[in-house]
Amino acid sequence: MSKADSQSTRRDFLAQAAAVSAVATIPQTSFASPNDRLKIAFIGTGGRGGSNLQTIAGTNTVDVVGLCDVDNRFLTSAGNKFPEAKQFQDFRKLYDTIGDDIDAVVVSTPEHTHAYAAMPALQLGKHVYCEKPLAYNIDETRRLTEAAEKAGVATQMGTQIHASKNYHRVVELIQSDAIGDVSEVHVWVSRAWGLQSQEAAKKNRDISAASNRPKEAINPPDYLNWDLWLGPAPYRPFHQVYFPGPKWYRWWDFGNGTMSDLGSHWNDLPFWALRLDAPNTVEASGPPAHPEIAPASMTAVYEYGARDIPNVGRRPPVTMTWYQGTHKPEIWKQRGIPQWGSGVLFVGSKGMLLSDYRKHLLLPENDFKDFTPPEPFLPAPSGHHQQWLDACRGDAVTESPFSYAGPLTEANHLGNVAYRLGKKVVWDKEAMECIGCPEAKPLLTREPRSGWSLG
Repeated sequence: MSKADSQSTRRDFLAQAAAVSAVATIPQTSFASPNDRLKIAFIGTGGRGGSNLQTIAGTNTVDVVGLCDVDNRFLTSAGNKFPEAKQFQDFRKLYDTIGDDIDAVVVSTPEHTHAYAAMPALQLGKHVYCEKPLAYNIDETRRLTEAAEKAGVATQMGTQIHASKNYHRVVELIQSDAIGDVSEVHVWVSRAWGLQSQEAAKKNRDISAASNRPKEAINPPDYLNWDLWLGPAPYRPFHQVYFPGPKWYRWWDFGNGTMSDLGSHWNDLPFWALRLDAPNTVEASGPPAHPEIAPASMTAVYEYGARDIPNVGRRPPVTMTWYQGTHKPEIWKQRGIPQWGSGVLFVGSKGMLLSDYRKHLLLPENDFKDFTPPEPFLPAPSGHHQQWLDACRGDAVTESPFSYAGPLTEANHLGNVAYRLGKKVVWDKEAMECIGCPEAKPLLTREPRSGWSLG
């Protein structure tokens, strides 16, 4: 690649980044100055939430002013570390009590409450960091995306691997046409969690082997507010097959299985590198869909049409195939590529690129032995959390704002919609519907339980 080409590619990227992340710079919200300490409330303080709390508080540039968790063990532990913070079990009360006094919110709850925990912050004009997937279904995801645009605040979805040097370099290689026009992408993850036999669950090291909703009711532990944990989801009695996390993620009422969980990380790479948005069609296959539980293994095929990218030009159609659990690409099964347990394979007109979280290869390796890689043109990653904190102060733009993470999350959800319907779906993004498929509507949206609303 020539120096002029490299400079042109960098200009293209910066133009795209400014457009994609424009919501983070709209002057509707008061951004803190670079020297100000941010007042942040944390909703969800155990597990992933505890990690987010430790990382963000560890920057020593924020004040932890609010803590919320339905599990008193985690809330008490976090409160001991941050005794000045007000404590809540119900995030609705957090917003009622201190909502006007905070600058930002970090949401690390199970996915069925993501939208309900994040939306009030956006409506108050507060910055939001929300764990992946962005929301429980397509309707909630779209509403969060639109609310973020209206609020003009700094947003970031918690796909921390997006900030890795490896992901940045892969995007630079693909967008520099190192392997030519990409016509196929294969994404596979080996985690096989979900509906399967007890023998398969043991073999695949699944944390649960549940195959049906329990009939018996069990009293929840004293430290857990089960009603608040359920939040907007339909009521059901407590049982240990749902809690603690991540057992819940396989149950359709609370999560969307591996597709929405790991798909947020792995599908992120082709989505970013190829500048994807809404697919034209999605078709999925796997074992018969269960009404309650997501599958351990499945495949989903996405067809994307040719795309006109501002400042880049027209990009060709591409087929992206997702495999989870025991499903793998044919080229992998035939040992045509290294046997990585999880990976992303880009197939281009001049070669292939294979990547996982930490490393990548240009294939066939002999064809690229004299290859001169392009100069880096993406901004060096500062860390996913730090980038968001900098954006809250008006000193940066985030790379996974809701304007980007929303369409990514919607696409992942569509894979599950096609799987559960057992048919190919044709997607109309603007109407937010599967064309000619009214039976898809209950999978795109749902009415929350009494007492819960997105406003």
